[in-house]
Amino acid sequence: MSRSWGTRPRRGYAAPPRSLWRRLMDYGLTVIILGLLILLAARLDRVETRKAEGAAIVNDGDSITLGAERIRMRGIDAPEYTQTCRRNGADYPCGTLARQALVRLIAGRPVSCTGWQRDRYGRLLGDCTAGGMDLNRAQVEAGWAVAFGGFESEEAIARAARVGIWAGTFDRPQDWRDSHHGEVVERKHGTLASIGDAVREIFRFW
Repeated sequence: MSRSWGTRPRRGYAAPPRSLWRRLMDYGLTVIILGLLILLAARLDRVETRKAEGAAIVNDGDSITLGAERIRMRGIDAPEYTQTCRRNGADYPCGTLARQALVRLIAGRPVSCTGWQRDRYGRLLGDCTAGGMDLNRAQVEAGWAVAFGGFESEEAIARAARVGIWAGTFDRPQDWRDSHHGEVVERKHGTLASIGDAVREIFRFW
């Protein structure tokens, strides 16, 4: 038994016309997206890498001044200049020694720092070098700064070797700042902080 199928052409499916409200919503969304793209383009200069170089004035173990630019060395945290630590049963000025350690690393050579983030004091968070030496890394390796969003493996080596502040006991600089100044503890300079800062810089309206 054979079966024949009809040859009637199928009627095309016609989408129902969009309502006026739906069209307005689509137009509004398009305007918002274009506005965000324009804002993004206008704010990209906020996240461009900045570079400062020249003779350094060493402020403490993790901050320097290059010309008019104040630099906070990214990813590390050194004892504050007035901070004391304890070794062999006695207090000693670890903040002063941390600054002296950075002076020795620089050794009078020109310093170059690059970065795009700024801390809450307006200082550029920079990766700094002198004579090809990574100063951020070297301070942690020498035991005169702790990891603060980077250089965790270097900190572990310095701790095991008991060099710098690891030769005794100390408060981590962020804890010391919090207990002595009553200020908000500074955020670490890690990946999550970088992403958050990028978003804030791009979409900052004021």
